[in-house]
Amino acid sequence: MPESTLLFIAEPQSVTSVFSPLKEAGFQAGLADNLAGAVNFIKKSKPCLIFTRPVMQGYSAQALLAEAVNIEDFPPVVVFSRNGSADEAQRFMELGARDYWLEPLSWEKIKLMLPDEKPSSMPTPEQLGATDKPDAAKQKGTQGRYQIIGQHPAMARVLGLAKQVAKSKATVLISGESGTGKEMFARFLHHHSDRTDKPFVAINCAALPEHLLESELFGHEKGAFTGAINRKLGKFELASGGTILLDEITEMELGLQAKLLRVLQEGEIDRVGGVETVKVDVRVLATTNRAIEETVKEGKFRQDLFYRLNVIPLKLPALSQRGEDILLLAKFFVNKYCTEYGLSSLAFSEEATGWLLDYEWPGNVRELQNLMERAVLLAGAGPIESKHFLNDPDAWMPDEAHTEGAATADPAGTPDGVAADFAVMPISEMEKKLIIKSLDQTSGNRTKAAELLGISVRTLRNKLNDYKKQGLDL
Repeated sequence: MPESTLLFIAEPQSVTSVFSPLKEAGFQAGLADNLAGAVNFIKKSKPCLIFTRPVMQGYSAQALLAEAVNIEDFPPVVVFSRNGSADEAQRFMELGARDYWLEPLSWEKIKLMLPDEKPSSMPTPEQLGATDKPDAAKQKGTQGRYQIIGQHPAMARVLGLAKQVAKSKATVLISGESGTGKEMFARFLHHHSDRTDKPFVAINCAALPEHLLESELFGHEKGAFTGAINRKLGKFELASGGTILLDEITEMELGLQAKLLRVLQEGEIDRVGGVETVKVDVRVLATTNRAIEETVKEGKFRQDLFYRLNVIPLKLPALSQRGEDILLLAKFFVNKYCTEYGLSSLAFSEEATGWLLDYEWPGNVRELQNLMERAVLLAGAGPIESKHFLNDPDAWMPDEAHTEGAATADPAGTPDGVAADFAVMPISEMEKKLIIKSLDQTSGNRTKAAELLGISVRTLRNKLNDYKKQGLDL
């Protein structure tokens, strides 16, 4: 269906890695390598999004964007480039592109661009028990792909503050435990700002050593260091006109903190190995899961930088402090995964509801989301019970209703054979099927598969080695 179709204009090897997760999420993908083929596909299949190379032999994205005036309901276009430049990004944005990305294409990034309003894809506000009235004391948050769900007063306060400052250029420091949704709030701020049609660039400050992080942030000139064979633009230049998110800012080394402070104060950067300053217009957002005031007292974070970042503080509450929001979010994720896996809607048993409210949720919303995906896969026809959260994998046993239902189910009505996979069988065989299914659903990512199954990566690896010895080709 048109609203579930994407078009990629690129070499197959550069985009096919995202086709599998797209299919699992219910989307179709088209591929073109020339303008005529792309235009024909757009007119015939009416894709909801286009991802395109800037240029290929006999093709240019500029020519594609020029066709927008000739085609009704022309879809948003994202240009993605191997090397990229601020000038090229600005040119394509002025020509009408929705966004400009650097390779590689990431499924995590693509899915944030996908429309939420596929048939039966997301619960309605009524299903969530929420309201969209602006004056309501209990707010669900925004609709669409930057949806923030919550009715608890603590969330209503922080969401209200976010809405109030979204259109400003003020720096915002978003703090909270891991998994509370800090990046989602950052994207919410960008989406509701006057910069929503400009780039949103995120970088994890804990992921790189200081010398590489400096190059990633500010770019470098050719010959600046061994391996710098070309000029490279940094994240600040690529985000110019838009928003940059500095994730885990407290992990940045003190020397680099001083350089960041100058960028915030002067609005200009120095590329590594460069001799000229470069002006940038960027709205800066930062996140931390630490008590940053204590980090300042310990001398591990500059006090002046803290004050400069903390113009607007957004402190996100832990999930365990959000009361009935736990159930609201749990229902949201269950409906989401039921749709993704082609399953009928599932409800919670009274026992599971009590467990959800009593659990401490050390991993916050991220942990809740993972547990709900696991429960959807294990609950069969439902209802969902706490055992389906698989907190003790070694104690897992399929219940009789589940196996009986699977054994007698009409194969034609079984979505993707999910229920049939759990017909009565030896526990070891069922375990093998669960592991294979988890790898399939995570596109072979063992870390995510182990997380979904509630076991360690080491345990998963050992199981897979055993299966290989049995002759199973994985």
